[in-house]
Amino acid sequence: MISSIIAKRYAKALFAVAKEEGQVDAVGNALKSVGEFMAQSPEIESALINPIYPMELKRSIVEEIIKAHELQGVLVTFLKLLVERHRIQCLGQIVESFSEFMDEETGVVRAVVKTAVPLSPELQEKFAEVLAGISKKKILLQVKSDPSIIGGVVASIGDTVWDGSIRSQLQGFKESIERGELV
Repeated sequence: MISSIIAKRYAKALFAVAKEEGQVDAVGNALKSVGEFMAQSPEIESALINPIYPMELKRSIVEEIIKAHELQGVLVTFLKLLVERHRIQCLGQIVESFSEFMDEETGVVRAVVKTAVPLSPELQEKFAEVLAGISKKKILLQVKSDPSIIGGVVASIGDTVWDGSIRSQLQGFKESIERGELV
């Protein structure tokens, strides 16, 4: 929990500087690229996090990452700062938070739709249209298959969830019977 709060603060600061410099997209793409690299290279991330390794080694690793990704400007300073302040382990969460700030800035909302079976592209498009109408924003839809919901759909935007699954209806019936409401 605390690391997500810290990550949000760092992402917000980076976003503010990137916005001020008119580099939000460039910084966002480069940050995502570095985040993906770190996620695929756990040994490098481990070396940057582990207190056993000297700070000089960590700095040289970050310099190599900067060169390899051809990073410039604010992102170079930002990555060095994360290593110096022992916050590099928050990079994945920072990338996620930065993306959320970018979405908010551009009026995009991420939505998740869970169904028991995969949806056709046409149905995915319909869901995106319906959710866009509800939220009054552009929707980036993520569709997941979850056979445990038995049937129906569970859709969510942020903290709002619409549960039209058979599983939740059956659970509701079960609770009603246990309370003695259904006879």
